[in-house]
Parts: sequence; structure tokens; C-alpha cells
Amino acid sequence: MKGWFRKPANIVRAAFMGVFLLAANVVLADTLEIVKQRDAVHCGVTTGFAGFSAPNDKGEWQGLDIDLCRAIAAAVLGDATKFKAVPLNSQQRFTALQSGEIDVLVRNTSVTQQRDTALGAIHAGISFYDGQGFLIPKAFGINSALQLDGASICLQTGTSNENTLADWARANNITYKPVVIEQFNEVVSAFAAGRCDVFSTDAAGLASIRISRLENPDDYQVLPEQISKEPLGPFVRQGDDAWLNVVKWTLMAMLNAEELGVTSDNVDEHLNSNNPRIKRLLGVTSGAGENLGLDEKWAYNIIRQVGNYGQSYDRNVGVESPLQIPRGLNALWTKGGLMYPLPIR
Repeated sequence: MKGWFRKPANIVRAAFMGVFLLAANVVLADTLEIVKQRDAVHCGVTTGFAGFSAPNDKGEWQGLDIDLCRAIAAAVLGDATKFKAVPLNSQQRFTALQSGEIDVLVRNTSVTQQRDTALGAIHAGISFYDGQGFLIPKAFGINSALQLDGASICLQTGTSNENTLADWARANNITYKPVVIEQFNEVVSAFAAGRCDVFSTDAAGLASIRISRLENPDDYQVLPEQISKEPLGPFVRQGDDAWLNVVKWTLMAMLNAEELGVTSDNVDEHLNSNNPRIKRLLGVTSGAGENLGLDEKWAYNIIRQVGNYGQSYDRNVGVESPLQIPRGLNALWTKGGLMYPLPIR
């Protein structure tokens, strides 16, 4: 009899959760208006990931992801400072988005089929192309991930890294001992203390950890292999199309600006441009702002206050930063990368 009663209870709970999520989505289906009334964008970010989202010595949040948060605030509110960084770990991030605690999740989160279909969320573009990699001490004398058989590998729980590593190891007949820890900072500490041989997460994250968190960065190396596709990008709630459009086209505005050579330094000069694409981007020719429910200077404000994508990349993770991550796949399509800005017209 116990089994007979358990099944309906599960069905009732599932039905209740479905109604709850549906109600939450209805209430939160107009984030654009909520943000305008609140006069601030609530942006879910990491608890500290140098180059992407981390506070500086003054407690000010900086990074590639933070710049996207700032750009959204500039587009919607005309002021890039009108955002609130909400630090979240891997387990909290989608719950915070679903519940309305945050308006947008910009937290080195990979776009996957499950996340786009089963969590009430949907991605709004790809802001960084990455792949899972391995960080090891140079003293091991290893130069390939295929030499890691028998190693202990530190991982953070609640991420896609666990399944990706298991699939890769199985396919390559490699055994390993997983050391799985819930909090990211504790994973870093465990690796630095030698509790595991290897740290595995997204390669950009490993570059950040090596430079910003390890006492002697030159004693460590990121192995050349990347064992997965990890396209990172912002997420919003499903069914909130107006807000999805704003976040998506904010990123596209930054990419279009780089492609057109419009920077924070020369944007005012380009207001007199004869190029129709630039005139539409900067609101000289009206229409794009109205389409989004924003001021026609929405993209001008992004570029003037935050910069184009290339400027953001270079200062946070590229040639002007300690990370020195090459553009690679994150270069514009005109320079051999995958960044292909959709046309604003």
C-alpha cells in the first residue's frame, strides 16, 4: 500500500511545481519594465573569477561578464553603473534566475540542450567560446591529457565538467580519482594544497586560476587539449521575449561596433558617419531602439560607456590583462574566429 500512495504524491508534487513555475514565469514575464521601474539590473555572476567577474581592491566588480552586465544597464537605463552584481555558485545560479532574484545570468555558464529546455531558461547569445581543460604542476613532466591515467582530479560539483570528464575518460580508456567539492574556492584551495594532481574546468577558468590564485603561477601549466565545447553566454527566463531581445542585441551591438571599428574613444566622431550601418547602430537613423523598447541611443550608450567587444576582451582577458588569452575562436569572423555579429537593420 505504501508504494500505491507514493506515486500519486509524486504526481501531485510535480503538478504543484509545474503550476508554481508557470505562475513565476507569468509574474516575471516583463523583466524589461521591472528593470526600468527598479532603475537597476540585477545580474547573476560568479563568486569571484578573475577576468570574467571578480571584485577589485576597491570592491568594484570587473571582468568580461561584468562588462556585459554594464552594457545591459547602459542600453536600458542609459547608465552602465546601474547594475547589481549578485554572486552565485553553480548550484544557486539557475534557481536564482527562475525565482526572479536576478534578471539575467552572466556567469561563465555553458549553453547546453538541457539548460535551454528543462530549466525554464534560455540563452541569449554566446559571449565566449571555451572548452574544458586541465591544469597541472609542471613538475609532473606531462604534456598531454592522455598521460593522466591514474591521476586524482579536482572538480566542482553541480557543473557539466563531471559528466564531460567521465565521458572523455571512458572514451580514452583512462582511469582517474575524482575529488569533487561543492564550493569553487574550496576546489582551488584543495588543488593548491596538493589534495589532487589535476584541476579540470573550463580552460579560461584555469588560466584565471593559474594567474590570480596560485602562489607561483609559473610552476603550473594548462595542457593543450580541450575535451569539450563550452560556449558560454547569458541566460534569461523563457517566455520573456522582450528582455531576451534586449540582452541578445546588447551583445550584438558590442560585436557590431568592433566589426565597424567604433570604439568608446571614437564613437562621437562616428555620429557624423556616412555608413548606414553605423548610423543605425548609433541611433542617428532611428528604428533599432524602438524595436527593443529602448531609447534610440541604446547602443551609443553601450559603446561610449563600456566599449565594443574587442575592447572588453582585451582589457579583461586578452592582451591588456594578466591572463593573456588569445582571441582564437573569440575573434571576429573576419579574422578567423566565430564571432559573427547579426545585422542591426
